[in-house]
Amino acid sequence: MEAALRTLELAVRGRLDGLLQGNHLGLVPGPGSEPGEARDYQPGDDVRRMDWAVTARTTEPHVRETVADRELETWAVLDLSASLDFGTAACEKRDLALAALAAVTHLTRGGGNRIGAIVATGEKVVRIPARGGMVHAQGMLRRVASTPRAPEGTRGDLATAIEQLRRPPRRRGLAVVISDFLGDPVWERALRALSARHELLAVEVLDPREIELPDVGTVVLADPETGRQREVTITPLLAREFAAAAAEHREQVAAALRRCGAAHLTLRTDSDWIADVVRFVLARKRTWSGGR
Repeated sequence: MEAALRTLELAVRGRLDGLLQGNHLGLVPGPGSEPGEARDYQPGDDVRRMDWAVTARTTEPHVRETVADRELETWAVLDLSASLDFGTAACEKRDLALAALAAVTHLTRGGGNRIGAIVATGEKVVRIPARGGMVHAQGMLRRVASTPRAPEGTRGDLATAIEQLRRPPRRRGLAVVISDFLGDPVWERALRALSARHELLAVEVLDPREIELPDVGTVVLADPETGRQREVTITPLLAREFAAAAAEHREQVAAALRRCGAAHLTLRTDSDWIADVVRFVLARKRTWSGGR
């Protein structure tokens, strides 16, 4: 495990530091509290940042940019329920969730920033207090990586984990939810309540076999969170229906996250997840800078 964590750290630091520049590297740079410059309104800007004084003076809509708080407190809710113990490509979804946490930790560290985590397996919830520094970050990742897997048949409860982050109330910061978001979006209400106080980032981890079925004949499909199994023969019709249902579910998840005001990052076990993180961060930076 130590060797794997060291390799992960080197990959994150080496590639992200070489591709992302700036004084404050944030996946979702918070609006902060210090007023910045006014600029022309661009489609997609948050209307809550409208600068009405400048708009009235120039007769053109303007928004007021703000400087991100230097001391950012980040909390990550990490879903490590039994459905994350699955992977058919480069890694399991559980490993990808840990990698996402490592990237978030790297992108929000420094400048007095702190990060903590709530790890939910369905069997128990582990809370890691928010602190700063490299030693804390390494210890947090080590503790998450060593979290025991939930017994088969244990249901995850993402909504409860999110509620534990919301109460007691914390200072405004960044909240990151890392999950595969399988099942009905019963977590939407809790996540929407969280967005009233914090910037939100949702990291969805996927495996290609959850999106489409290969033509392999008769297989046994199992639900790790209920223990139920079913033997099916994969036909072209079944594969199309499965793909359509999976696409519909992903759209439902994306729509729910949009309603919650969360930025949505998708990582897959069969793709270069660091490149996906970089593209996401750069796109967010362009959004916050008005396309510049």
